[in-house]
Amino acid sequence: MFEPLRDWRYRRLFSAQCIALLGTGLTTIALALLAFELAEERAGVVMGTALAIKMGAYVVVAPLAQAFAERLPRRRVLILLELLRGAIVLALPIVTEVWQIYVLIFVLQSASAAFAPALQATIPAVLHEEWLYVKGLSLTRLAHDLENLISPLLAAYLLTLMSFNLLFLGTALALFASAVIIAMTALPHFECARERGFATRVLRGVTIFLHTPCLKGLTAIHFAIAAGGAMVAVNTVVYVQSVLGLGQRDVALVMACFGAGSMTVALLVPYLLKHMEDRTIMMAGCMVTVLALSLGAIVPQSLSNLLLLWPLLGVALGAGVTTAGRVLVKSAREDDRPAVFAAHFSIAHAAWLVTYPVAGLVGSQVGLDTAFLVLAVLATLGTLLAMRAWPAGLVLTVEHEHVDLSPGDPHLADAHGGRHVHSIVIDDLHGTWPTAGGRVGRL
Repeated sequence: MFEPLRDWRYRRLFSAQCIALLGTGLTTIALALLAFELAEERAGVVMGTALAIKMGAYVVVAPLAQAFAERLPRRRVLILLELLRGAIVLALPIVTEVWQIYVLIFVLQSASAAFAPALQATIPAVLHEEWLYVKGLSLTRLAHDLENLISPLLAAYLLTLMSFNLLFLGTALALFASAVIIAMTALPHFECARERGFATRVLRGVTIFLHTPCLKGLTAIHFAIAAGGAMVAVNTVVYVQSVLGLGQRDVALVMACFGAGSMTVALLVPYLLKHMEDRTIMMAGCMVTVLALSLGAIVPQSLSNLLLLWPLLGVALGAGVTTAGRVLVKSAREDDRPAVFAAHFSIAHAAWLVTYPVAGLVGSQVGLDTAFLVLAVLATLGTLLAMRAWPAGLVLTVEHEHVDLSPGDPHLADAHGGRHVHSIVIDDLHGTWPTAGGRVGRL
């Protein structure tokens, strides 16, 4: 499980990621307290707006930022983004108006939307061997789950010693430390992206997604999984405190059960992949999501049932997202990976942007039973669409012919009768997936 950490480059990048995650987790707590200080009873509205801005930035900015940075040195981009994030966090404690929070949050999350996909696209070049990369993906999932558990506990302890404004300082120091670690890491040489127009670079990743069956399926999978995750993120506190009449510690316990389910799958994924395909694991996650949400709509509301459903949803989340990076790597050439990872980052957060308000509005206006049911329907639709878009047994190595290449083109050097065989990914020469007749055209 921890074998990727033997690679000193990955070890440093993973350390930088963990430190940054911990720091940004502290900012989430501090931001809620800052919102209450500035807006008091309207603090919930401020936080809701800030989270909407965060998701909006993730959806819109990631492809734009990748297009701007495509031809710049990868390490320099990562360092500058971490320094920018740290500087913005330092500015948060001195704001005096709510609108200033919104502006800074947009800039901060825009930098995050550029940083995260760029870092994710770097890892496959460091961990060349597939089995190591799979374990690296599991470690990343584990880091996210542990951050969700550790950051609130650490923030609670630090708040007994200092003002919440100093949490922002802690975040900034963590981000600056992350930048220093990345600066000390010699990254491998990356294949330069080809010269393309800006609009083409922005849409490159999305275009590859729309033309690749497994990536179209991955999009639907994210919507199915997000239906379960949104129920947990939005309605846990309502279920525990309002419906069951329990306290804040019980909220933490239930959230810990959800995280434990996700972490369990993250630990098991390297072993599951020895016997199962990525698609099988992800579809199982979708089906568990549908099952858990459906049960939530029909079983009595109780703590025991909640402690059953939330770990199931955690398992579903872990199964649905942990191996996504492996699917992305298999579906794009090295020079297209940053664009594909940026598109994936944007699409995944678009799923949360849709399911968050559905979980909140339906739960508050109609009731949690109905929220479970509506989200179960959304998860079912996502699962069915994923099955249709990404059929079982999809063959990647396909015999095909190019309808718009001359017979003397270098790509056709091994072709016989105009047809040849190799593994297909969408690129400049393969702009469409082979049709029934095995024909492809340019992108």
